[in-house]
Amino acid sequence: MDVVYQAALIGAAPNISDAYTINGQPGDLYPCSSSDTFKLQVTFGETYLLRIVGAALNTELFFKIADHEFIVVAVDASYTKPYRTDVIMITPGQTADILLTANRAPGQYYMAARAYSSSLAAPYDNTTTTAILTYDSSTSTFQSEPLLPTLPLYNDTTAVTEFTTSLRSLASSEHPVEVPQTIDESIITTVGLGLRPCLPDETCQGPGGEKFIASMNNISFVFPTISILQAYYFAINGVFNPEFPSNPPIEFDYTGSENIPADLWNPESDTRVRVIIYDSNVQLVFQGTNIVSGENHPMHLHGFDFYVVGEGFGNYDPLLHPLNFNLDDPPKRNTVGVPANGWAAIRFKANNPGAWFLHCHLDVHLMWGLTTVFLVTNGPGLLTLEAPPPDLPVC
Repeated sequence: MDVVYQAALIGAAPNISDAYTINGQPGDLYPCSSSDTFKLQVTFGETYLLRIVGAALNTELFFKIADHEFIVVAVDASYTKPYRTDVIMITPGQTADILLTANRAPGQYYMAARAYSSSLAAPYDNTTTTAILTYDSSTSTFQSEPLLPTLPLYNDTTAVTEFTTSLRSLASSEHPVEVPQTIDESIITTVGLGLRPCLPDETCQGPGGEKFIASMNNISFVFPTISILQAYYFAINGVFNPEFPSNPPIEFDYTGSENIPADLWNPESDTRVRVIIYDSNVQLVFQGTNIVSGENHPMHLHGFDFYVVGEGFGNYDPLLHPLNFNLDDPPKRNTVGVPANGWAAIRFKANNPGAWFLHCHLDVHLMWGLTTVFLVTNGPGLLTLEAPPPDLPVC
């Protein structure tokens, strides 16, 4: 986290990592951990459940196993229809459950991951982390030198889109889909970067001597010194502004590169939150922008799972695109990647009272202000916020 804090302090892009890891080890393609590379021993003919967790701070990753296909059966702890593939892309905060059948010739095969970098402007670590899938065989035909998979190129958005748009909820009697069919709260929010002029007492190392900043609907979130949940419960005034807007303040060609209003490069800074009435059906559309640079933003909502009912490239059309929303078996997630220079639409029922952060899971973007809070009001009876315990530690 020191890297993220340093980037927030100086307003520059964070230092790129020295390595990626699988189960805590970079792998034997790096000079530092060849003897400690993680190994997974398998038996021919057996099927294994692998739970892949996106634990990187600021990088989305492709993951592949040499010469093996696998079946995705869940994402973000929600079941999916079985989807056979040989590669996934996983963002920080996401998970994927895959079934791997050991059905290849006895030998060793690399499991490998490397960056998906959707921004044309952001530096990234172009190394590959590996673990080894090894068959427990002692036959003379055992291949001792691990095979390395061919991973997608770092900017292969087509591979990412093929994966994300192929996912479907299980939608069975045991695991029904409960996507809202009608909408009470409709929100469209831009998600993207900006630049703030350097103040006299600051050190700024962003482009042009300015500081990177990030925003939703042109509001860069300011973290308060008092907990928002505490301020909400005890009705403490002056901690947050409850008027997060339903739409971008200015309509423009969000994903274009020309005629971007100058005011949008330097967003407003405020602790702006959105109040949502309990049990409302919410539709939230994330619209990526090309300010500074378009980028895939993994947006994560605390307190809820949601259905990803649509995604696409370019500018969201509120009249056209909902006609093609998947309301039958959309994937259920808690983190959605908003395509670079594109949009993603989610729906959920706001049935969990409390203060819930909504933020980009690229941690440096969160620190730059790409976040807000949904305040869901109390419901009936026991569906209300409880008082904090008397021994709650002071922040």
